[in-house]
Amino acid sequence: MEHDNTEIIKQNLKKHHLFSKLSELQFDQVCAFSQIHQLSAGQLLFNQADKITSFYMVLSGSIKLFRLSPDGQEKIIEIAKPGGVFAEALMFTNKTDYPVSSAAISETTVISINAKKFHDMLWDSTATCLLLLGDMSLRLRKLVNEINTLTLQSGTCRVASYLLHEMPENTRDFKLDTTKKNIAASLSIKPETFSRIIKNMNNQGILSISGNHVSIHDVDALKQKSIG
Repeated sequence: MEHDNTEIIKQNLKKHHLFSKLSELQFDQVCAFSQIHQLSAGQLLFNQADKITSFYMVLSGSIKLFRLSPDGQEKIIEIAKPGGVFAEALMFTNKTDYPVSSAAISETTVISINAKKFHDMLWDSTATCLLLLGDMSLRLRKLVNEINTLTLQSGTCRVASYLLHEMPENTRDFKLDTTKKNIAASLSIKPETFSRIIKNMNNQGILSISGNHVSIHDVDALKQKSIG
């Protein structure tokens, strides 16, 4: 079983650009201090203020990164999906604690990579340092775009933009991989507002949703909704 996990770790880490430029020796070192974790739906991976020990790659399922407001309201910062890496940028800050909490949205498998050992290894890999710099730059750009979206766009624009982003290129029928409540939280709108927007789009013939299955009937109209 341990051999099988090692092969799974190698096959998946090699796909991500953060690890693709490592030497064989470095890559073997990373795999040696990486582990696979199985999480059930709702299970916490780490809590806000826990000591930073690892960063992670999602193999299956999805992970929500979130913070709780003083009144207990949950604000989803990001949803990490298969192939995504998160918490890696914390290696390059002076923080010792995770700034957010994380939990599995559904049954989820992740790879944990020891953050300190990876950081120490980077001293010998300029190429990987540059890749990490590029990765963090892209994340920063994404966060700036999200801030612009949340401050400048209406709830309807946000929902339409989200659905367009989730829609595969080759089909207009797809499944949402998280709950409507989580989607609403990530878009900074109330669940009832999300439901009302979806109902309005359904009444206009733009789309229909049954459970977590979405059918887009009018892509052009949805695109128009996404720009206001």
